[in-house]
Amino acid sequence: MYVTLQQHLVKIRYNQCVENLDLNIVTTIDRIVNRFSREKKMLKRSLIVLAMLSTFVAASEMELVLEVGRDNTELSAESQAKIDSTETATDKIINEFKVVSKQVEGLKLYNAQKRIQIQAQLDLMDQYDEQLVQVVIMQRQIPPLAQRMLEGLEKYVNLDTPFHIEERMQRLDLVRASLSNPKVTASEQVRQILEAYNIEAEYGRKLDAYDETIVLNGQEVVVNILRVGRLGMFFQTKDERQTGYYDNDLGSWEALPGSYRVQVRDGIRMAQKLAPMDIMMLPVVYRGDAS
Repeated sequence: MYVTLQQHLVKIRYNQCVENLDLNIVTTIDRIVNRFSREKKMLKRSLIVLAMLSTFVAASEMELVLEVGRDNTELSAESQAKIDSTETATDKIINEFKVVSKQVEGLKLYNAQKRIQIQAQLDLMDQYDEQLVQVVIMQRQIPPLAQRMLEGLEKYVNLDTPFHIEERMQRLDLVRASLSNPKVTASEQVRQILEAYNIEAEYGRKLDAYDETIVLNGQEVVVNILRVGRLGMFFQTKDERQTGYYDNDLGSWEALPGSYRVQVRDGIRMAQKLAPMDIMMLPVVYRGDAS
């Protein structure tokens, strides 16, 4: 009984201890929980603050990154624009270089040709210099040569068959006047005297007919003159009764037989272009003989 009571007391004390212990534990736990709650709140607040700070920092860093990215993008765009511009300028320079290179090659060929032409011109100038020396010498020789040519032509006219004497002598007088005129160049003097020679030469190739007054039997008579080059010169009176030729050796007009009357008449008509050209049978004077 005593044991039971004691056990009961022990049990009661145990229960009280347990209750006290439980109360202490609960109190301690409450304290811990309260403290944990406060720390939890503080931690939560810290976490929120940290999260906010992290977000702010992240946003700031992101903005910085974005700004750097934008800057890099702008720099990249500017760099690409510079590259494109440089490439375009380089292509332009290369094309211009190619064009200039072709022009330079063309100019080299042009200059080479010009050098050849210039050298040829220099050689030609040397030849001209030599020719000028010869021209000066010839110019000094032209006046006496022209004078000798005029004198020779004048002698020839005086010894020739006497046709167009007045006209031919006037031509010689004009040439003589030009040779004495200092204003007339040497080339013009030579031209005039050569022209006189050519006219005299043409006389020997022409069939000519004209009227002229000659002396027959001591009387002046107007007759038709037929000149066959320089082979012979014939006359026929207007009434065709007398026909003759000029004898250079005798220096006078001589009569021809009547058989030549028609031939001389036809020759005169042919020279005057009144009849077509045909063969004429006329005498040729040789050594003073008529045949």
